Amino acid sequence: MSFRGGIHPPEMKDLTKDKEFSNLPVPHTCYIPMQQHIGKPAKPVVEVGDTILEGQLIGATDGFISSNVHSSVPGKVIEIGTYPTVYTPLGQCVVIEAEGSFSNYALPEKAENWDTLEKDELLNRIREAGIVGLGGAAFPTSVKLTPPGTKPIDTLILNGSECEPYITVDDMLMKTFPRHILEGVLITLKILEIDKAYIGIEKNKPGAIAALKQEITALNLNSTIEVKALKTKYPQGAEKQLIKSIMNKEVPSRGLPMDIGAVIQNVSTIYAIREAVLYRKPLFDRYITVTGSIVKNPGNYKVRIGTRISDILADIGGLTEDPAKIIMGGPMCGTSIDSIDVPIVKGTNGVLFLSAKEVNMEPYKPCIRCGRCVAACPAGLIPCELGNAVEMDRFDLVKEFQPFDCIMCGSCSFVCPSRRPLSHFIKVAQQVSRSRK
Repeated sequence: MSFRGGIHPPEMKDLTKDKEFSNLPVPHTCYIPMQQHIGKPAKPVVEVGDTILEGQLIGATDGFISSNVHSSVPGKVIEIGTYPTVYTPLGQCVVIEAEGSFSNYALPEKAENWDTLEKDELLNRIREAGIVGLGGAAFPTSVKLTPPGTKPIDTLILNGSECEPYITVDDMLMKTFPRHILEGVLITLKILEIDKAYIGIEKNKPGAIAALKQEITALNLNSTIEVKALKTKYPQGAEKQLIKSIMNKEVPSRGLPMDIGAVIQNVSTIYAIREAVLYRKPLFDRYITVTGSIVKNPGNYKVRIGTRISDILADIGGLTEDPAKIIMGGPMCGTSIDSIDVPIVKGTNGVLFLSAKEVNMEPYKPCIRCGRCVAACPAGLIPCELGNAVEMDRFDLVKEFQPFDCIMCGSCSFVCPSRRPLSHFIKVAQQVSRSRK
């Protein structure tokens, strides 16, 4: 069982798929953005000159769709200013110079018994810790785990597909911490008040599949949690496509997974949920993949949020040549950035450095109507017609091609022989359509 369309780009995971996690040094200065999530930016609750602890709240939620932000280091606030971030050329950041002890923040020394906690307390710990979706979407997790009463949930799906080329952090997380992940699943099931979860993993990750299956059997969870080995095909990890592959259900046009009774959580998010509930640990660090053929020491690393890419490069030995492109995330869905001073944020699952020979700099050409984008589109769209309408400034034609059903996977752009930036055209169509409502 699988979804329609999709593609098979080169996986490019060999550089890091067997690299165990290692901790990067704590940066001397952290640049912590207040916008690290979908929704309104957090509001700073500290001032310049304040001495703060590791894990202390420095940005408070500002509305229902918002998320707390915490300090990833102990030290002193030296500035609250604007700096480049992955979301905006200039975003508000709390700048902290690291100093002092790393053992002073008020966390329990050992794990608490979460099974005795009520649903509301579990949600509150997730909310207070500032947990957001760590697969890239960065939607506040506590909000996602409180669907409206009109949307009854019966299934939790854990996304372990990691179909994006180059990125291997979730694969290594499943191989390294399978029991931790299963405990995070059980916590999430209790919050949702359901008793069935699936873990979707592409077949190109046999180690992760075996590790989780072994732990499920050891913990006698076979009737509650089931691992689904999925076809290796991009974008297998997209929510609607994952639901089709596992549940054989279609999410309606412009609908959400909860419309058909499902909640999707990423592997890294589930891991962070467990840390927040058991240890009251805020989300101030995360695991990422740093990779590319020009990276001297590619690998999977644990890094403090607010660490600049320049500091990461210094810690791992740098590059063998100047990059032609730097991408936060993978090459299909990631965000291209133009500065190594951009800091790591909650939603950063990787940093990719590409050489000039790996980046096609040629101008794109006119559509030849070959139909490859139509065959590849997992959402059943006609990307070429959307692109042509945008290019001709005919936004009156856009609506009939359903641009908001696009999941921005980039499959259409990847297969286009004319190298047309179809994903970009569709994003423009969405933006213009919103502005004209």
